[in-house]
Amino acid sequence: MEILRVENLNFSYPLREEQALTDISFNVKEGEFIVVCGESGCGKTTLLKLIKRELAPCGEKSGTIYYKGIRQEDLDDRTSACKIGFVMQNPENQIVTEKVWHELAFGLENMGLQTETIRRRVGEMASFFGIQNWFRNKTDELSGGQKQILNLASVMVMQPEILILDEPTSQLDPIAASDFINTLYKLNQDMGLTILMTEHRLEEVFPIADRVLVLNKSKVLLFDEPRMVGEKLKNVENNGVSRGLPSAIRIYQGLQNNSACPLTVKEGRECLAKNYTNKIRTLKREKRCLPAAEPAIELKNVWFRYLRESPDIIEDLNLTVKKGEIVCLLGGNGSGKTTLLGVIAGSNRPYRGRVKIFGKNIRKFKGRELYVNGLTLLPQNPQTVFIKETVLDDYRELCKVLDCDQKAIDHRIERIAERLSIGDFLNIHPYDLSGGEQQKAAIGKILLLEPRIILLDEPTKGIDAGYKDQMCTLLKELKDDGITIVIVSHDVEFCAHIADRCGMFFDRTIISFGEPEEFFCNNNFYTTVANRISRTMFDNAITTEDVIELCRMNERDE
Repeated sequence: MEILRVENLNFSYPLREEQALTDISFNVKEGEFIVVCGESGCGKTTLLKLIKRELAPCGEKSGTIYYKGIRQEDLDDRTSACKIGFVMQNPENQIVTEKVWHELAFGLENMGLQTETIRRRVGEMASFFGIQNWFRNKTDELSGGQKQILNLASVMVMQPEILILDEPTSQLDPIAASDFINTLYKLNQDMGLTILMTEHRLEEVFPIADRVLVLNKSKVLLFDEPRMVGEKLKNVENNGVSRGLPSAIRIYQGLQNNSACPLTVKEGRECLAKNYTNKIRTLKREKRCLPAAEPAIELKNVWFRYLRESPDIIEDLNLTVKKGEIVCLLGGNGSGKTTLLGVIAGSNRPYRGRVKIFGKNIRKFKGRELYVNGLTLLPQNPQTVFIKETVLDDYRELCKVLDCDQKAIDHRIERIAERLSIGDFLNIHPYDLSGGEQQKAAIGKILLLEPRIILLDEPTKGIDAGYKDQMCTLLKELKDDGITIVIVSHDVEFCAHIADRCGMFFDRTIISFGEPEEFFCNNNFYTTVANRISRTMFDNAITTEDVIELCRMNERDE
């Protein structure tokens, strides 16, 4: 039975010439798991919000959305609010109460249910999602991943019939993301819950999807089973969507063989073993250029806690980052990585240990000395850096900080807009941009400060694979200019491409450091999918490009 149908849906935002959605038509059957994918700004989030009536953005809309054969406009308020669940891209935007337990109960209270029923449902959901240990915590004390899990539980306690999720794993570490996806799959399989979700990290959701809806420039490009999508996209030239597909599919698309399109690590390994030898196991790489000996950031025996009576978040941590080096830090949600960036930036003051920036104790910097042409931090939520009605006005506001005239700042803005390809949305309100577009605009703002140290907290959250490639190029150019970059990320593929060194944050400190090849080839979970696929055949392949190159060197003789 059909649960959702979208017919000839068109939508455009106010004051924007191009359409966000153009003639979108598709249907979803009860119990289906549908994945929506595409490049940033292609209309994924807009589509999902239009399906959820209460979240529909303002703009000009045409076309029809049906829920169980009823026009969306004719649904009663209770059905629309409760039966169509929605988990937002940014967990901060969905939490409305102070305590975890109250967040779980809030929707049920608004439904007018009896206290006994509310307590039973809340207890069941808290147990199912493993929330017991932080059930009575304050919501503002949770990590980004915990907030997202809480959002899902808060929606599921309403017992929806269709669950819509917008980039739900964007703030989760690899293990937590895997657990989250497995939970969704279990809800789909065991409860028959219909799921419609957008995602840039497709490695785990692609194989379990019933069908995949691919959007490209506001239109439907493909709507088919995952394997067929992988095979069809192989023949579509210059499409940015393919770069974001699972590693097994990208390896398949980069090679010429007659095997069926693989979706999983297991199928990818079988495809390699069938078509290629491993006489050449190791890819020769040029030795990485060693950075200058002079350190840009030094942390010695640093301890930090937020309150005197609270436990330590950072314990006896030592870290040295040299000038012109790119360092990526990985680790679980809530492990303290974001807190560490705050310590480096000076917003979190350790109660023991020393922090030096360019050889100077961070406490000796006066006023704006550290932050103008010095150090800058891009937080996990890019919306927090915007304070004006348009991106351009926000950029021009920096004149007050930079003490430069309007002509000079406009020249900087023009140069950065061209470098980041963000000129098309300079005159748009930052909150009207997609998650990926907001991230681009936020990076543009920090670059206006012309920093020598850049701290990035989850910079690839919500952006497509094409822009990740652009960001890699940009960060390498900044590195060549002598800028030091520290990145906190759950995106292991991105780290494998960009890092000079990678570190693992665990148990309140950094427990290991190494070059990407050494770091990822010796990990089982914090490693790239390309490495998992190829590690039984090849020794040091960590990216899809590495695997493709080694396969071409090991083609079987006919």
